[in-house]
This record gives sequence, structure tokens and C-alpha cells, in this order.
Amino acid sequence: LNPAGRFYFIVIRSLVFVLGFMGNGFITAVNSINWIKSKRISAADMILIFLSTSRFILQVTVMMYIHSLYFTDVFKLASVYKTFGAIWMFVNHASLWFSTWLYVLYCVKIINVTQWLLLQIKLRITAMIPWLLLGSLLISSVTSFPLLWITPNTYLCRSTGNCGNNSTAHISGWDSSHLYLLLLYFTGCFFPLVLSMITSGLLINSLWKHTKKMQCYVDSFRDPLIDVHLIAIKSIISFLILYISSFVAQILLTLSTSQSKDFVKVAVSLVVTGAYPSIHSIILIIVNSKLKLAFLFLNLPNIS
Repeated sequence: LNPAGRFYFIVIRSLVFVLGFMGNGFITAVNSINWIKSKRISAADMILIFLSTSRFILQVTVMMYIHSLYFTDVFKLASVYKTFGAIWMFVNHASLWFSTWLYVLYCVKIINVTQWLLLQIKLRITAMIPWLLLGSLLISSVTSFPLLWITPNTYLCRSTGNCGNNSTAHISGWDSSHLYLLLLYFTGCFFPLVLSMITSGLLINSLWKHTKKMQCYVDSFRDPLIDVHLIAIKSIISFLILYISSFVAQILLTLSTSQSKDFVKVAVSLVVTGAYPSIHSIILIIVNSKLKLAFLFLNLPNIS
């Protein structure tokens, strides 16, 4: 990219970061304050706290990575760069699991089930959520911390601080460590991705059928509940689009082996990757009545 292109990339990515920083920070603050005040918390709010906090940390790590593209001394040592990569992968995998459990919870609560096993899950899902969240942290550590013992050539290149200027440092090939890196990332993302697609599909199907039934019985006026269901369907579809786009973008980031050669791909992938936690946090605020009310109250003008 030319200097102008790099400037626009930094501006766009900074705006996405600020949006995610404020959105996820707001979600964490509102739910934490309500938890402290009421001394109790719902399963959905607990997931939102874990989700928004992990995304907050994720945004910080992505911004640090972008900073390192221009200031190579930030990750001068290969060991520091590996630690940073492991932390990024950990919070990324954890946030994917947390968002998945949020939609699993919605799916179990909304969809009518008759099978005994699904009914038992429906009755016990609230008590299971804390354990699912802790299990997600454990699984995320298993699929990310082995990165500390993997040293791809790109790490060694980055640790010299001369990747951007020294053409002999560019890595055009792959070694076995790149395959391990890709395997770790894909393993950590694949299962929550599949689970999210299944539960989101079930949710969309259930909400759509219920909406069509209500429309058959409501002729004289528009039932507000229909609008609520339509908004929910749109939010789930938006979540899936952002989720899959982020997954593909991060795969492209993992496949990138040459900093200067792949800068355009890296730049676009970073913007798409950052857009998912940022935009989805805004969607969560819009569709969550408590968060939306808190946001509107926060922005009400002072009445003297």
C-alpha cells in the first residue's frame, strides 16, 4: 500500500477499534453494575460479561499487532511475539465460544422441544452456563498456549525487526510449524463455528415460523412482537455473516507469511476481523432491552 492507503487503513481500523472498545466496555460495565447492585445475575448477562471482556482484550491485542507493523521494536524478541500470539489466539477462541454459548442459550430457551434429552438440557441450561464458560477457557488454553512452543519462520523474521525493509528476510515458503499454527487456530474455531451455525439456524427457523403464524392471526394491526422477532432474525443473520467473515479473515491472516507482500490482504483481514467484535457489540446493545434502555438513559439530556 502507498502512504495514503496505509493512512486510510489506520483511520478505518482505529474507528472500528474505538467502536468495539466503547461497545464492549459499555456491555461489561452495565451488566457488572447490575450484578453488584442486585447481587444476582442471569445466565445471559454472565455470558455477556465474559464475551464483552474477552472481546475488549482481543481488540487491544489486534491494535498492538497493527502497531507492530509500523514499529517493529514492539516485538523485538521472538519470545515476546510468541507470547503475544498465544494471548491473541486464547482470547479469540474464548470469545468465539462465549458468543456460541449465548446463542445456544437463546436457542434452548426459545425453541420448544419434546425429546427427553433436549428437555433436560433446557431445564438445566442456566446451571450449566458457569461450567460451560469455564470449560471454554480451558479448551481455549489447550488450543492456544501450545503456540508458545511453536516458532514459525515468521516469528524469527519479526524478531529481527527488519522484515519490512530487508527483502532477504521475507518468508515465501512454509515449514511444519505453520501447519501446527493453522491446525491450532482451525481446531479452536471450527467447533464453536459449527455449533453457532446450527443453533442460529434453528433459532431463525423457529422465529420465522412463529412470526408467520402470528401474522396469520393479526390482520387489523401490527403486533409489536412480530417486529421483535424480525429484529431478532436480522440480528442472528448479521451475527452469522460477521462470524463467518471474521473466521475467513483470520484464516487469511494465519496463512500470510510475508509482511510486505501480503500487506493489502493483511490490512483488509485485520479490518474484517476487528469489525466482528465491534459491530456485534452494537447489535447486542440494540436487541437487548436492558442494554438499550441503559444506553438511552445514558444519552438523555440533563433536565434542569
